[in-house]
Amino acid sequence: MKKNFKVLLLVVFVAAASGSFTTKSFDNPEKDKLLVELISYVLEKTHFANKEMDDAFSSSVYTKFINDVDPLKRYFLASDIEEFKVYENQIDDQLKNKDLTFFNVVHERLEQRMLEAKDIYKKVLDTPFDFTEDQSIDVDYENIPYASTREELESRWKDQLKFSTISTYYDIKEEQNAVKDLKPGESDEESFEEEAVEEKIAEVKEPKTDAEIEIEARESTRSSLDDYFSFIDDLNRTDYFAIFINAVVEDFDPHTNYLAPQDKDRFDVAMSGKLEGIGARLQKQRESVKVVEVISGGPAWRGEEIEVGDQITRVRQEGETESVSIGGMRLDDAVGLIKGPKGTKVTLTIKKMDGTFKDVTIVRDVVELDETYAKSTIINKDGRKYGLIDLPRFYFDMTDYKARNAASDVKEEVIRLKEEGMEGLVLDLRNNGGGSLKTAIDIAGLFIEKGPVVQVASGDGQVEVLNDRNGDVEWDGPLVILVNEISASASEILAAAMQDYERGVVIGSKQTYGKGTVQNVIDLNRWMRNNQHGDLGALKVTTQKFYRINGGSTQLEGVKSDVIVPDRYSYFDLGERDYNNPLPYDKIAPADYQTWDGYIDLEKTIQESKKRIAASEQLKLIDEQARWIKERRDNNVVPLNYEKYIADIENNRKRSEQYDSITEYENNLGFRSHIKEQELKKLDSILSEKRSRWHKNLSHDIYVEEAVNVLEDLKLNNIKREKLANIKD
Repeated sequence: MKKNFKVLLLVVFVAAASGSFTTKSFDNPEKDKLLVELISYVLEKTHFANKEMDDAFSSSVYTKFINDVDPLKRYFLASDIEEFKVYENQIDDQLKNKDLTFFNVVHERLEQRMLEAKDIYKKVLDTPFDFTEDQSIDVDYENIPYASTREELESRWKDQLKFSTISTYYDIKEEQNAVKDLKPGESDEESFEEEAVEEKIAEVKEPKTDAEIEIEARESTRSSLDDYFSFIDDLNRTDYFAIFINAVVEDFDPHTNYLAPQDKDRFDVAMSGKLEGIGARLQKQRESVKVVEVISGGPAWRGEEIEVGDQITRVRQEGETESVSIGGMRLDDAVGLIKGPKGTKVTLTIKKMDGTFKDVTIVRDVVELDETYAKSTIINKDGRKYGLIDLPRFYFDMTDYKARNAASDVKEEVIRLKEEGMEGLVLDLRNNGGGSLKTAIDIAGLFIEKGPVVQVASGDGQVEVLNDRNGDVEWDGPLVILVNEISASASEILAAAMQDYERGVVIGSKQTYGKGTVQNVIDLNRWMRNNQHGDLGALKVTTQKFYRINGGSTQLEGVKSDVIVPDRYSYFDLGERDYNNPLPYDKIAPADYQTWDGYIDLEKTIQESKKRIAASEQLKLIDEQARWIKERRDNNVVPLNYEKYIADIENNRKRSEQYDSITEYENNLGFRSHIKEQELKKLDSILSEKRSRWHKNLSHDIYVEEAVNVLEDLKLNNIKREKLANIKD
């Protein structure tokens, strides 16, 4: 069993490969062709889906590679695309023959068009922008056509650069207006540093004219483009070839990626748990970088201004006056700007979920790992005590599982809560992106007797059932699992198991993230003998798939909550279904298991909760906000007329203010640390402050309130007497 768990870890470096491949001769001296042949072979032998490389595959790779190198459609002309079209259904054959013609043609044309683009943006930015024109821009770049002529392409550049400039123009005017009424010793901390106040006041004694502000804003845009193209100039053929290889491998599924040597090194550092920067996981989008996870304990988490779903559009370093647009940058380059040494500052321009923009300054730091550990609180309601355990990740020590891990910590928290008289437990898995599978199985074992927890299928059709083999049940009282759209992987396995056993009630989003696959990281160098081509990097490959014990996959569909509670992400496709080419949902035979017999009528409790949800004015307001946010995000047309631009911002601000009461909500629950933590807080003021802030946030949390209501229903009306007796004992 120990061997099986090792295989299922998210990061497993495969040892020496089978002799059938290592004896294969690679005489081609060109490293790129060698890499194509090697990766094609490894995918064929190891990927779960064993996808066929055919014309449909070729067409998908064709589209993805072109989109990846020109996401804003500001380089290639329609005539270029027409020329590339001849290769659309040939890439599969070219790969089999180690023929890189398609890549070479696109890469050479891209280099040419980028050189031409330098002249275009410089020419455009030599002329002032007229913000009184009744003009707008469609930023849905995916669905706009390629420019037919150089003149049309230049016009597109002009619109995009005007779009960048009007934002800076607005910021300068707002800052000038904000400082007019300031006196020495006062500052608007959201706008600028305290020490700069007197200098700012001196500036507004002779305020800049609109023409001067336009010049300053346009020069800021020029500076950003200069910086952007300096990044471009540093890229070489190898960088673009890695993009091409990823267009190939990601067609198998979104979690299969090629890690070039330097990317593999970064991956190893990330997996070591040493995270230095802003403390967020990022995903590339066409014109920005999207925040897909805010890491607990990190600088972004502590600042409470950046949320999942936010988009980073510009970056400004400490001591610099100009921000850099990251639109169109590779993710690596954008992350390189955002990350930095501990203690340094970076200012990010954030596009919020509601479409508004905000500058957020963050002091970079190392993520505090203690904040990724499980923590608990006592909840007081009407004289009864309930417990809540927050689990940000399924963590473990890769060198020694018996060292501190999520399962042993959750068990310890359960014991402490029981000692305080807990009558029901909430396990909070919201925003938990997963981690160790073994810890998820061990945590499930705290709430059930021996039995299956998850099934794992390999590409060859073999299925293994992974069981909890510990007959001890640490908590047999009422149980609620809180999830949201970001709960993924191991979180979904645990929530699904509790749902299938009818052990607890799952409350949260319509469904969880939907990642039901397992990846292994394969060192490509180990598949070669006498490699003369240097480091070949690694391939992260999807090799297995998770299935619930009821037979359904957690892939794509995730875990559907028993009680759906609206949140601000309700109308967005977050998670696995937001990717291209995800593996499909399917079913296998169910495992042999028996549902828990501790509740009298679980369905009755679920229906009562649904009634409360439907009647809640607070949740109706949250749902209304979610619809408005979706409406804003779907509106891709932005005015470039300044009066309309500021009117749009003001309308959004006023509409957003209608939902301020959401954050002011009080659930009237009491929260306190358990006795042992109270003792620790006396000796640790930082811990005390962290818990105070956490408890304050929980006091505004309507989802926790409903979880406690469900526990109350289960405790008073729906739990069997013998179980109630066990709790009292």
